[in-house]
Amino acid sequence: MGQKVNPIGFRTGIVMGWKSRWYASKKEFAELLVEDQKIRKFIKNHPTKPAYREAGIDRIEIERTRDEVRLMVFVAKPGLIIGKKGTEIEILQEELQNLIGRRVNLKVEEVYRPEIQAQLIAEDIAKQLMKRASFRRTMKRAIETAMDSGALGIKIQMSGRLGGAEMARCEKGNAGALPLSTIQAKISYGFAEAATPQGNIGIQVWVNQGSYAGEANDGADAQTGQAPKKPKRTYKR
Repeated sequence: MGQKVNPIGFRTGIVMGWKSRWYASKKEFAELLVEDQKIRKFIKNHPTKPAYREAGIDRIEIERTRDEVRLMVFVAKPGLIIGKKGTEIEILQEELQNLIGRRVNLKVEEVYRPEIQAQLIAEDIAKQLMKRASFRRTMKRAIETAMDSGALGIKIQMSGRLGGAEMARCEKGNAGALPLSTIQAKISYGFAEAATPQGNIGIQVWVNQGSYAGEANDGADAQTGQAPKKPKRTYKR
């Protein structure tokens, strides 16, 4: 087994912010952490509105003040959650208030270029696998779409009984440059599970979206920036 570091945890607090931003005492911390998980599960897997799953929810950020809980939902198709004249979002806000017993302030923001968001790619692949699509064709199409949309690199890994095989295995596909150890590299990571009749298939996706410094540094010329191995000789007169 390889020792792999989660790209989100590796960059959180350095070049990325936290998904949950609040402070609590030791007594309240565990309760509020479970409450955050409840909120995220309720929105992503809404019991009565399957349209939310088609909206393409990338991430949900939570902020807490003394009076209210602020939720920022980043969605590829915000119209499915907002509804006509904002009716759907008001209903969802009331449902969340009843769920946690606190005042909720809900905001929906659109995700630009969802084709290079790793979580949305992973969930899209999972949907296609559940419809009995070929995993190799699905993987290849996702890689081509991401690279055509401006991604500098992408890697997809699937694990499980692929194609209904008797023994579980792991398949990978990649394209471009993916410098996972470079903190300045803007790496998007996503995970999803596809529930197939033969068992669950895990899908991991890494996407190189560029650099946090604003430069399109894809790590291809990393060796040229290194110091030479042999020091230069100095000649004295």
